[in-house]
Amino acid sequence: MEISIETTVNAPIERVWQAWTTPEEIKCWNFASDDWCCPDATLDLKVGGKFNYRMESKDGSMGFDFEGEFTAIDSPYRIEFTLGDERVVKVSFHEIGDNVQVVETFEAEDEMSAEQQRDGWQSILLNFKKHVEGDSA
Repeated sequence: MEISIETTVNAPIERVWQAWTTPEEIKCWNFASDDWCCPDATLDLKVGGKFNYRMESKDGSMGFDFEGEFTAIDSPYRIEFTLGDERVVKVSFHEIGDNVQVVETFEAEDEMSAEQQRDGWQSILLNFKKHVEGDSA
């Protein structure tokens, strides 16, 4: 099953792409709630390049690596990757006037409900929007 989420970011597409693909910026937004953080992010932005974003609860009680390999890159419009468990993720960036619509589609996993997955990924995407718009305001 595929799940799609989206948001519209009030920023130029180059700024949106930069925030999505720069490790220092990824650490600022790549978590679903304020009690989590992304203390480390590494990536090799090329087809076949790998990425690893560490996600942890701020109290240190839980954490995991969100990692995979890039399978398609069309800067600044599209990025695709496979996760460590072989699930496919596609992210597209569409210019709409002065805004950018970000659409992220991913294959669901089996451990959590589709609703939980959609909510979690949507929260991260909204953090991304908040980060980019806060920086560009």
